[in-house]
Amino acid sequence: MSLHKLAKELDETARQSASMLEGIAEALEILSDSKLNKDASVRDAVQMIVIALQGQDRIEQRCHNLALATRQFALLPASTPESVFDEIWSSLSLDELRLPALSGVAAHQNHGEVDLF
Repeated sequence: MSLHKLAKELDETARQSASMLEGIAEALEILSDSKLNKDASVRDAVQMIVIALQGQDRIEQRCHNLALATRQFALLPASTPESVFDEIWSSLSLDELRLPALSGVAAHQNHGEVDLF
C-alpha cells in the first residue's frame, strides 16, 4: 500500500468515525432534557456518552494527524535523514504523536473533566 493510499484510508476512517456519532448526539440531546436529567442514572449515562464522544474526537484527530504525517513522509526521498522524520512528527498537533515520551500512553492518562466540545 502506498503512503498516499494509507493517508487516504486514515482520513476515511476519521470520516466514518465522525459519522457514527450523529445518532449518539441525538440520544444525548434527549437524555439531556431537564425533565429526564433529574434522575442520577440518566446523568451518569449522559456523562458516559460525553466521555465516549471525546474519545471518538481524539481518534478522529489522531487519524488526521497520522494522515498528514504520512503524506509528508511520502514526499521524502529514501535517503532522507531520520531528523527530518522527527521534525515531521514534532510538527503534529497531538502531544501523544508529537512528543516521543508520550507515544502510546494517551489511553492511560486521566483526561479530566467532562466537556462538550
